[in-house]
Amino acid sequence: MILDDGGDLTHWIYKKYPNMFKKIKGIVEESVTGVHRLYQLSKAGKLCVPAMNVNDSVTKQKFDNLYCCRESILDGLKRTTDVMFGGKQVVVCGYGEVGKGCSAALKAMGSIVYVTEIDPICALQACMDGFRLVKLNEVIRQVDIVITCTGNKNVVVREYMDRMKNGCIVCNMGHSNTEIDVASLRTPELTWERVRSQVDHVIWPDGKRIVLLAEGRLLNLSCSTVPTFVLSITATTQALALIELYNAPEGRYKQDVYLLPKKMGV
Repeated sequence: MILDDGGDLTHWIYKKYPNMFKKIKGIVEESVTGVHRLYQLSKAGKLCVPAMNVNDSVTKQKFDNLYCCRESILDGLKRTTDVMFGGKQVVVCGYGEVGKGCSAALKAMGSIVYVTEIDPICALQACMDGFRLVKLNEVIRQVDIVITCTGNKNVVVREYMDRMKNGCIVCNMGHSNTEIDVASLRTPELTWERVRSQVDHVIWPDGKRIVLLAEGRLLNLSCSTVPTFVLSITATTQALALIELYNAPEGRYKQDVYLLPKKMGV
């Protein structure tokens, strides 16, 4: 069986050892990004074993994505930068469960929070929660902190980082490490200065610097802690999904993506 987070292992086996799927009983996936990849495989008719979408279980999504990020975003930023949140202008890219948690925490600490969002329903929720919806290029020159929470790639590209103000903090709370285009910063004209563990100053020729946290990797996994309570809830939900797939009678689950039965994962 495959126990996955982000679809990376599933993708790797699919590319390198596709024959292994004949011996695999099922996949259990716990992240938004990974579930998205599974649905893409299923739509293309390439999913050859049953898969369980643990991410959309309430016990996983709310605790891991919403409630945990609401706490760990502040923890991660404080540990790495000692920044004061009151009065800071922050842009949160993406208003899914992670974006909702981050925005709520920063707003409660007195930050001025802007939100970017392409999904109309999530954008409406951001609006109704009292956040100002913007395009990133409208606010990039004035914000003090940029947080990516989309699960997408190249959300913050070099063009935006060139226009950021001196001292802007840039970090990622989404699944992959590709939301911030860090590769574009590794050029001869920019100087990298390691300030402390997980904190780099990237310095432009004119002396402007941005503060890049964890080299664009996940802030809460790299720079703070995830409460054991949250991890235990998610791990238990995944274990239940593994047991369900393994013990299911022949034919109950076909080559598709399934939600964990409600009585097990709420």
